[in-house]
Amino acid sequence: MATQAYFTLLADYNAWANARLYDAAAELSDTDYRKDMGAFFGSLHNTLNHILVGDRIWFQRVEGAGDAPRTLDALLFENFADLRTAREAEDVRIKSVITKLSDAAIAGTFDYTNLRTGDHFTDQPLAPTLAHIFNHQTHHRGQAHTLLSQLGRNPPELDILYFIR
Repeated sequence: MATQAYFTLLADYNAWANARLYDAAAELSDTDYRKDMGAFFGSLHNTLNHILVGDRIWFQRVEGAGDAPRTLDALLFENFADLRTAREAEDVRIKSVITKLSDAAIAGTFDYTNLRTGDHFTDQPLAPTLAHIFNHQTHHRGQAHTLLSQLGRNPPELDILYFIR
């Protein structure tokens, strides 16, 4: 059921949703953008940063290449413009990785080493892992969406159905 075409749809949706979220964040003052709102990662900046951290960690594991932070709260970029540029590049990378995977590869397994702990995991099913990665993005974009609302903004629609339409 989980196919390359399905995960390509999710990669395209991911890039679309991120672009909309970053467009909304760009309208905030720097003070509001960095304000600790009590979210899991505090501010909108830290939340957006964490989504990129998670993607880099997981796609390094899946692809076996690229840099990956060693902590989930690593601050990759202090500057919004730099974070946005990195986000856009990561979304291109995600699409590239997904489109190179065959349906057989997606139905298969992969091995990886946790960069933080050094634990090695073998025969991890790839399809549910990819589903987890895209779910993780959506989860934290939902938090960012709430932060925009709490900051008095009208956040953009991010539902996949809007993307499909």
